This record gives sequence, C-alpha cells and structure tokens, in this order.
Amino acid sequence: MKLFVREQIPLIIVYIAQLALILFVFWLDGYQNYSIILYAGILSGCLFIGYLVYRYLTHRSFYKRLEELHTPMDEFIKAGPGAPLATSLHLLLKSQYRQYQNDLHHYQHKLKDHIQFINQWVHQMKTPLSVIHLMIQDEDEPRFTAIGDELDRMKKGLDMVLYTARLDEFEHDFYVEMLPLEKVVRSVTSNQKRLFIRNRVFPSLQLDDELSIASDEKWLSFVLTQIITNAVRYTTDGNRKISLKGFKRDSNVVLEVQDQGVGIPESDLPRVFDPYFTGENGRNFQESTGMGLYLVKQICDKLGHRVEIASTVNKGTTVRIIF
Repeated sequence: MKLFVREQIPLIIVYIAQLALILFVFWLDGYQNYSIILYAGILSGCLFIGYLVYRYLTHRSFYKRLEELHTPMDEFIKAGPGAPLATSLHLLLKSQYRQYQNDLHHYQHKLKDHIQFINQWVHQMKTPLSVIHLMIQDEDEPRFTAIGDELDRMKKGLDMVLYTARLDEFEHDFYVEMLPLEKVVRSVTSNQKRLFIRNRVFPSLQLDDELSIASDEKWLSFVLTQIITNAVRYTTDGNRKISLKGFKRDSNVVLEVQDQGVGIPESDLPRVFDPYFTGENGRNFQESTGMGLYLVKQICDKLGHRVEIASTVNKGTTVRIIF
C-alpha cells in the first residue's frame, strides 16, 4: 500500500493542479456558481478516487511482492498478474531468472570440472613423490635428506590444495565416528617425525588414553597436521618442545597444542583465521601462505568443533580444539 501511494503522489499532484486550473479558467470567464463548481470538483474527485482504487486492486499482488524484499526469485515469478505493467515485468523477470539459472548451472558445472581436475592432478602428483621417497629412503647422504625434506613440503602443499578444493563439497566427503584421541594424535605426530627432526623440535604428548571424540579421522588429521606444522615452523630455536595435551573440560574434550615459538602479535590475532592473512610473521617466514589456520577454522566449523587460539610474542602460541 505504501509503495502504491508513493508512486501515485505525482499523479495526485498533477490532478489537483489540473482541476484547480480548469475551475480557475471557468471563474475568470465569469462563471461564479460556487455550488456547481464544488459539485463538479467532487464528482471529478470521486471518479479519480475510483480510478485509484481500481488500479490498486488490480495491482495489489504486484505491489505486495515488490515490498517483500526477501521474496525468493522463483516465488516472485510464480504468479503473473493481469495488469499490463505487472505482466510485462513478470515476463521480463521470468526471462532474466531463466537466464540466471542457465548461467549459474554453467558456472557450477565448470567449477565442478575444475575441482575434479585438481583432485586428479593432485593424486597424479602424489604418485611420483611416493616413488622418489621410496628411492631415497635408504640413503644417508645429506643431499638425499634434503630431497626428502623438500618432498615432505611438496606433499603438504598438495594436501592443502586437495583439501581446499574439497571443502565446498565437504558434506559428501566425511564420515563421523568415535575415535580415540590419543591414537589420532600419535598417528599425526608419527607422520611428522621428519619435520620434528629437521627443526630439532620434539613433541610432548600428555593424553589420556580413555578420551574419545566424535569426528572424521581424515579431516581431523589434516587439521592437526596444519596446527603442528605451524607450531614447528614458528619455533625458531632448537631443542624446544611442542606440547599436545588432551583433557576433559566440563562435558567437552579439549586438545591443546602449545609451542614455544615466536608468538603472534596481539594486533594480528583477530585475523589469523582469515584466508591468505599472513600478518607480521608472514614477512619474516617466507613459507607462510595464510591458508593453514583458515582451513583449520573452516573444517572445525563443519565438523562441529570449536577452535581457539591464544598467543604471546616471544613466548609461544596455544591452539585449542574443543570437541
């Protein structure tokens, strides 16, 4: 109703001005029978009001839908009003909506093909990496050790690409089950032993073997790998420890990963979960991508876990996952 009134305000003003002008012309011509003039004005006004009422009734559904800003497009175009303007707008919206759906399906199909290509490419790249790793695993020379370290970096980079690509289709690629927390953590730390040795940083596990969590082992292992990799990367001094503690807090199970690294400046903490944000540490550590903690947050949210982070510069960082 309000939209209809606002639209008709110019017409009402023009009508009143036109009526006043016509009556004024008659008055100048010497016709000064006020009762007749008043009667003509009332009659004309009634006809005009009748026109407005008719127009409102025929366009009521049209104006009602225009006022509902959050009406879904498919519902907006369902009913085609009989008024010419409303019908024309209905046909236009229907055509535009059909074009929008076609474009949307086209880009969704392209995105799906792109993700499938990335998945296939990552898996293809992992095969030669595994072969090279097998070829050098029995070699003790420093150059082969260096090659193994670079292979680990490449594998982690490929995993990040793979999990980033799969994130949008997370609902089709996860399986929640009850997992012993200690077993999952020990498996991840064992897989990262080369990283610990290379950086002369050692894990310290304090986990109750009775703690169980409901999660997806594959996605959770990736999350823990990202957290541990960050903890090791930002621990610049050797012979340091990374503590991994598991404990009960109220009704929740908490996994805490604490390092003794460079820490995160307080001004950067609110943004550490933003994509591609590297902050002050990113200028000092060239390997920073800004995607690790972003993926940690996104995956934890999808798994129903909560992630917290606290840090003090030059003292270390603590990341907690609350199950």
